[in-house]
Amino acid sequence: MSGITVDPAAEARVRSAMSSISRADFLPPEVRHLAEGDRPVMIGWNATNSQPSTVARMLALLDVRPGDRVLDVGSGSGWTTAILSALADAEGTVIGVELVPQLVSYGRERLVETGAHAEIRAAVPDTLGLPDEAPFDRILVSAQATTIPVRLEAQLAEGGRLVVPVAGVMTVVDIRKGIPHRRADAGRYSFVPLEESD
Repeated sequence: MSGITVDPAAEARVRSAMSSISRADFLPPEVRHLAEGDRPVMIGWNATNSQPSTVARMLALLDVRPGDRVLDVGSGSGWTTAILSALADAEGTVIGVELVPQLVSYGRERLVETGAHAEIRAAVPDTLGLPDEAPFDRILVSAQATTIPVRLEAQLAEGGRLVVPVAGVMTVVDIRKGIPHRRADAGRYSFVPLEESD
């Protein structure tokens, strides 16, 4: 299977945003020495800070533009939330949601310390995303779904995009004329499971 073609300008924006946000600032002190490696790093509470090359690919596929409203599902340490805020710029809105209370606190602290223009909220149990605040222009999911999360598709604006790993395959969903159009990227990915219960 061939990969989804990504606009080189989107890749360049992602490289610039990622270079402006230090990964080490979002890692616990005892593992900050691993920040430069291209691998996931455990951050506690059975969570990981994702592999940089994986984050770069997901964000290039997501193609966030300045001014976008962005939802970051499974914000973890807050690193991807901060990168998304750099991509959305000051005109945009970036909200992370996280189920683990300790990670909500940890991620919030990291955003404050790094001055990122974003927020992290405690996810509501049995509620996927933020349906009451939809629609969003972009939704990033940093956890593995077993099937396409249709409840997140429903939170996309017209012209919006969702990027989510589904059963190991990075999947892109675009909303055009109210209809979701789904594409699979090349490669296999491993993430912690997405809490999908109703």
